[in-house]
Amino acid sequence: MSKRTSPPRRRAHALLLGAALLSATSPALAVPRCATETDQSVFELEALKTELMVVATTCHMEDRYNAFVERYKPTLAQNGRAFGQYFTRVHGRTGQRQNDIFITELANARSNAARQLGSDFCPRNGGLFTEVMSLRGEADLAPYAAGKDLLSAGVTACEGAPAPRPARPAATRRASR
Repeated sequence: MSKRTSPPRRRAHALLLGAALLSATSPALAVPRCATETDQSVFELEALKTELMVVATTCHMEDRYNAFVERYKPTLAQNGRAFGQYFTRVHGRTGQRQNDIFITELANARSNAARQLGSDFCPRNGGLFTEVMSLRGEADLAPYAAGKDLLSAGVTACEGAPAPRPARPAATRRASR
């Protein structure tokens, strides 16, 4: 490689690296957070439970998942109630349906992530059971879940502000005249 082409390539590499770092930390690209920390915590704990379920079924660790559920049963039950209440509060009569849709989308997103890792998934994620079972107690479970950042892009926790409505075709046509 000649010295004449090296500096532009370095600059291009630095610009790409800077753009990647900026996009990784950009709030516009981050998964939206819930309006309250309580709701955020409920969703994070549900995401942890889902991740552990995916690890258990993918890596044949169902016994470890069952031990997790047994150890944290009161916290998981309370969280499950709060999770259901969130959907009822936000969606009214269709709350249960929206709850089911969210859980399915979250499980699918976590399963797709597992598929993308292929044979690396179990070695990378099997240790989650050791970590979660070594927590001091139930009070440590929610902070642990928050630190794992398991809410996937494309599966938005909470709904916060309503999604922007797509432009109506008629409005678009009028604007172009």
